[in-house]
Amino acid sequence: MRPTSIKQTDKETITITWDDGMITPFTIQLLRDECPCAGCKGETILMHSILPVVQPKLPGHYELKSITPVGSYAIQIMWGDGHGTGLYSWDYLRQLHFNNKSANHT
Repeated sequence: MRPTSIKQTDKETITITWDDGMITPFTIQLLRDECPCAGCKGETILMHSILPVVQPKLPGHYELKSITPVGSYAIQIMWGDGHGTGLYSWDYLRQLHFNNKSANHT
């Protein structure tokens, strides 16, 4: 499964159309809040979890600057506050869609 289209469909929404016909809209806020990088989500090194340091939200935190493809497996999003280290893999985006969809319908 791979995207056939990634578009900003309005000021607050990114919509991905997948090669299986599925269409997944994401709010920009959700994508930023769920940035998968180690600085935002933490990481595990030698079976020890390292949690991220909570940073204040800088101006531009939810401002989308660019979306860049990374190979054939992910996108990298650059945010208005200069953050851009998260790689959003296709699997992660699909999981994020389903997790968010079920959280909103429970």
